[in-house]
Amino acid sequence: MMDFIALDFETATHEKNSACELGICIVENGKIKETKSWLIKPPSFPYFNRHNVAVHGINPEDVQHAPTFDEVWYEVEKLIYGNLLIAHNAAFDAGVLRGCLDYYGFFKPNINYLCSIGIAKKAWKDLKSYGLRSLADHHQISFNHHRADADAEVCARISLLSFERLMITRNDEINDVFSKRIKIL
Repeated sequence: MMDFIALDFETATHEKNSACELGICIVENGKIKETKSWLIKPPSFPYFNRHNVAVHGINPEDVQHAPTFDEVWYEVEKLIYGNLLIAHNAAFDAGVLRGCLDYYGFFKPNINYLCSIGIAKKAWKDLKSYGLRSLADHHQISFNHHRADADAEVCARISLLSFERLMITRNDEINDVFSKRIKIL
């Protein structure tokens, strides 16, 4: 069956280590099991770029008592270790994860990841846009865009719908179809 973790970061600044929210959606046996999120106090605290705040609505006050990335990583690592990660615009989220791991001096584990944009493009070849909002609208999925838990869950739902359309029912089939696109963190 299908097992993967959909992941999404929101950032406080343009810096890759500035995660201010992390959301994950755990998919087991082709079903969403759980969606979780953590507010994170970034290294730039209390500075948040106003453009980033305009996108996600997270302010310094929201994270002033939140843990730093190094304080949540051990819990997150247990959840994602050994799983395929999927993110919408995965290069961004993988870059933030790498940036945070580097900043705090953590070992970067070998994690396979895919981009749900590429998965959706393979499933629906004629859409005008493959942005998360556009794909959600196309599938009548409503959500609170640019909050990490909501984005991660929609990424998981879009990925599951894409896999269904592509008649992919097991992780080893994902590897067969996307082997050239699976990247390692």
